[in-house]
Amino acid sequence: MELAYIPSPSRGVIHLGPIPLRGYAFCIIIGVFVAVWLGNKRWIARGGRSGTVADIAVWAVPFGLVGGRLYHVITDYELYFSEGRDWVDAFKIWEGGLGIWGAIALGALGAWIGCRRRGIPMPAYADAVAPGIALAQAIGRWGNWFNQELYGRETDVPWALKITSSTDGRVPGTYHPTFLYESLWCIGVAVLVIWADRRFKLGHGRAFALYVASYCVGRFWVEYMRVDDAHHILGLRLNNWTALIVFLLAVAYIVISAKKRPGREAVVEPGAGASGGETEGDADAGADSAAEAKDEDAKGEAEEDVEEEVKEDVKDEAGTGTKKT
Repeated sequence: MELAYIPSPSRGVIHLGPIPLRGYAFCIIIGVFVAVWLGNKRWIARGGRSGTVADIAVWAVPFGLVGGRLYHVITDYELYFSEGRDWVDAFKIWEGGLGIWGAIALGALGAWIGCRRRGIPMPAYADAVAPGIALAQAIGRWGNWFNQELYGRETDVPWALKITSSTDGRVPGTYHPTFLYESLWCIGVAVLVIWADRRFKLGHGRAFALYVASYCVGRFWVEYMRVDDAHHILGLRLNNWTALIVFLLAVAYIVISAKKRPGREAVVEPGAGASGGETEGDADAGADSAAEAKDEDAKGEAEEDVEEEVKEDVKDEAGTGTKKT
């Protein structure tokens, strides 16, 4: 008897006239905005300029989307190139199918291009956007809920996901909501990275590496629960192996980087003010204020010197028994 469950949406798209509005796409878009917003705040706090994160995201996001789709199509090629399939479906990204491994890899390439054009150290930028990427993943996973895909084993727990669609071999029933598990895990990863970054002053890409390593831990057990078709190697799903290898690489990077380049970058964006958001007018005003303060200090020192001289004269005259009139 089903006492409670998470219902699936009756459809993942609504039409505004001829324009289709897809829940999957909305989740991706909202996730990108959140990542850029949080990344911008962290970048400014590190000493960068406001807007730089968004400028570089113009390169990173398209590269990431292409990379995520390529990884999915390559690792699940039979969905698009086997007998009875239409290869054109490989371009229908709105129907779901983005591999986070490809998205991060190619997205990093796009970010590197953007950073290089701005003369910004790539590791510092990666550290700033790491928690935002985790939150973007947390939001993006709800796109799988709209598409009724990537769920886990059958279960009757109160938070089970009720699948109603029978498309593409789905069997209606209640299953573990692995999309929800991964979403919650990603939120936890974002909180962990923000805390660790504040506590240990992570730099030179270590905050990003911590995000990668901690995400891989959660992805490993979530992937283990999923029941959708996947390639297996030595009894483990391909994504399990990917998570394991990437986790080891991320941990190795943290250890080696901490030894070779301890501390944080002193400057993350050439020409940016210490507050990260200074305009030229603000900088000029700050320079004027500093000059005025310097003049005031000089006046104060001069007055103190005069007072000392007067005191010395009084002492000398007192010692000789004369009185100054």
